[in-house]
Amino acid sequence: MIVILRADATEANIQHIAEQATKLGLKTNISRGAERTVIGFIGPEDALRVIPLEVFPGVEQVLQVLAPYRLVSREFKKENTVIKLNYGETIGGNKVTVMAGPCSVESYEGLLSIAKKIKALGASILRGGAFKPRTSPYDFQGLGEEGLRILQQVGKETQMCTVSEVMDTRQVELLAKYVDILQIGARNMQNFSLLKEVGMCKKPVMLKRGMSATIKEWLMSAEYLLANGNFDVMLCERGIRTFETATRNTLDINAVVVAKRLSHLPVVLDPSHGTGSWEYVGAGARAGVAAGADALIIEVHENPEEALSDGAQSLMPDKFAELMAACKRVAAAVDREM
Repeated sequence: MIVILRADATEANIQHIAEQATKLGLKTNISRGAERTVIGFIGPEDALRVIPLEVFPGVEQVLQVLAPYRLVSREFKKENTVIKLNYGETIGGNKVTVMAGPCSVESYEGLLSIAKKIKALGASILRGGAFKPRTSPYDFQGLGEEGLRILQQVGKETQMCTVSEVMDTRQVELLAKYVDILQIGARNMQNFSLLKEVGMCKKPVMLKRGMSATIKEWLMSAEYLLANGNFDVMLCERGIRTFETATRNTLDINAVVVAKRLSHLPVVLDPSHGTGSWEYVGAGARAGVAAGADALIIEVHENPEEALSDGAQSLMPDKFAELMAACKRVAAAVDREM
């Protein structure tokens, strides 16, 4: 259930409603928009039926939220969420933000070199894995905390925000110390203990869609993050598993459009994992911009043949430059910025 307040509602009106709900054992989430303030309630809503919310000062309308993902839904918040990051960066709004970098942090020198090149080409967020969930236990698993130190250092030197994957509840505090955005990978989309822990962390988070997850399941996982207090959440479509074998995954462009219609959260597109081949990444990225994605996340490596992970889907800097130029043309055609 949500309460929509009148434009002239005071802070005292808002706090009074929140206090009454708390007495009934409900959690409240207050969303202050440009024109209206909305209060969402989490808990057994039968308790609210003993309070005639419509008569409270400042209340304009009381609505039952029909979507099971209450806080994530457009019913709860009409305006698009814009996530503010360091260095004045944002995700959401009219600008298409670009995250780029190698799949894994391999060395300080290599990461610094690629970071300088992608920033010069328009990327503003540096990606790099320190803990890598690999299909085979014998593949490279990442540098761990040393990789996080390198990522943080390079981010500071180039003044780029950073994003890296958290795989376990025991890693949340560690990653929060080093990076600007916590990534929850596809394999952990329904790791509810991890979702709760990251939700309480209050660090911006990128939630990747599970490889066989429906859009509803994806949004329900995001609900765990918001329900635990973290509203700085972005959704990431990274391809789903289908019967097709020509590509690593099937990049679901439809998911960008549907998620943005159902939810106020920013949507990121990952054409690198979504296709699994550097030859198809550019086409996927252009389609994502045209479909309304708020950000792209692209794997870039200076020598993909020697990459310790995901070399086949990594672009070399010259190909990344071509991608950026093409995406800027698409963005301009649909009245967006890059």
